[in-house]
Amino acid sequence: MDESRILILGAYGQLGKALQAKYPQAKAVNHDAFDMTDWDMIEKYDWSGVDVILNAAVFANVDGSETPEGREAAWKVNATGPGYLSKIAGAHNIVLVHISSDYVFDGTKNPHTEEEAFTPLGVYGQAKAAGDIAVSTAPKHYIARTSWLIGDGPNFLRTMMGLADKNISPTVVADQIGRLTFTPTLVAAIDHLLVSKAAYGTYNVSNDGAPASWADVTRTIFKELGRDDLTVTDTTTDEYFASKTGIAPRPLKSAFDLTKLRNAGFVASEWPSALHDYIQDELAKVKE
Repeated sequence: MDESRILILGAYGQLGKALQAKYPQAKAVNHDAFDMTDWDMIEKYDWSGVDVILNAAVFANVDGSETPEGREAAWKVNATGPGYLSKIAGAHNIVLVHISSDYVFDGTKNPHTEEEAFTPLGVYGQAKAAGDIAVSTAPKHYIARTSWLIGDGPNFLRTMMGLADKNISPTVVADQIGRLTFTPTLVAAIDHLLVSKAAYGTYNVSNDGAPASWADVTRTIFKELGRDDLTVTDTTTDEYFASKTGIAPRPLKSAFDLTKLRNAGFVASEWPSALHDYIQDELAKVKE
């Protein structure tokens, strides 16, 4: 695979940064340089040098998607843009790789399979589901459906590590159950699908291991940091957001069935091991 013929969209998000690290010769663009919601721009773009589009662009503000302005942005970026990419990929024989989300489901089934019907609870999930449908019409497409993403940027692990630095024992949601997905795992899975020329379609992608709650993930973080003095108090999603307004509904069960990905030849590491590696890397950065 010729890296120079890869186009990375959403290049400066957590996943975009990881994709750039994997494919340093790829062309990487962000919204300022490439607006995938602008059909005129997309149609006029020179696609002769592109074999693969890696779409890491997303409007990820789940709660903001419930506002009038956020609703429009969520649909443009998460649904309209992927639809345009699908159309252009089909016209130019390009492989389109798109990132999906556990939010396309209502979180009542466990685990989620690739064949499960869409049941999104909020605007963000609805727009992501629409984007998945649009991308699935491209002749050559991979939809990598992921959850609880952790990479280089603001994320749950960094937030909890920051609380530990401040000696804060937090109250954390314990009724949302899933698995973390570390960007190196997601990138490696995408690369495997492309290089192995796996069958086109949708693949669940996360780290493996026993599903856990956000509260249990926090306990694992504190254990890795050697902060057994800190405690984690369990709460429910409803209790946590009781005093807040404009909050989008969350799926309570987010764990994926990873059988299809394993059958394609990719075995993800377990999330506690990946979490250990991530924390060690973060601590090393502090010492530098």
